[in-house]
Amino acid sequence: MTTESAWEPAPVPEVADMFRRVEIPWWIAGGHAIELAVGRVIREHDDIDVLVLRDDQLAVQHVLAGWELWAADPAGTLRPWQPDEYLHMGIHDIWCRPGPGTPWRIQIMLDEAQDGLWVSRRDTAVHRPVAELGAIGAGGIPYVTPEVLLYYKAKKPRPKDETDLSAVLPFLAPAQRIWLATAILEAYGAHPWVDRLDVPEQYRRPPQRDLLDELPYDWEQR
Repeated sequence: MTTESAWEPAPVPEVADMFRRVEIPWWIAGGHAIELAVGRVIREHDDIDVLVLRDDQLAVQHVLAGWELWAADPAGTLRPWQPDEYLHMGIHDIWCRPGPGTPWRIQIMLDEAQDGLWVSRRDTAVHRPVAELGAIGAGGIPYVTPEVLLYYKAKKPRPKDETDLSAVLPFLAPAQRIWLATAILEAYGAHPWVDRLDVPEQYRRPPQRDLLDELPYDWEQR
């Protein structure tokens, strides 16, 4: 099955009500998270993303019991996510809809964590405590912090990513800007967003290893 099907994204409050049923960390991600950070609507959205740590993934099957859940495996195609199946590293997206033939409503993004640290699968030198991965928005809704979202978006920025950056940039504290600039340079090299972040000169060069240390990670056991 391909991913070319209609989307009808569930509203953020509806998604939050669903995920409050389970005691795992979860966060609204993507453009909706940027809007939670700035406190206003910025643009239209094609979908809605929820970030869950890989080791907590099976809780999603309880939250969305009775729904059709499809894993993007390989990327660009979908296959059914079987009950109690643990999705290993390499599978990062799960598409969710209430039933056959209905529009997709929610996309789950699986990310990596180890010993209380969120770890970027793109570069293990980019990491931070899971406790600092998110913030709380209006209505008590958790969302991924803007600097982490923008780190993902910086890989291949699309027009909507540029819109998100412009909207949230005035809200980024100096520490958030420095973390983002350092992470971008570490993972992607020279990047036009670094100048836009307006960080001190020492953070516009390759990252200092006291800020981002290579983190040993045994992907095969996850």
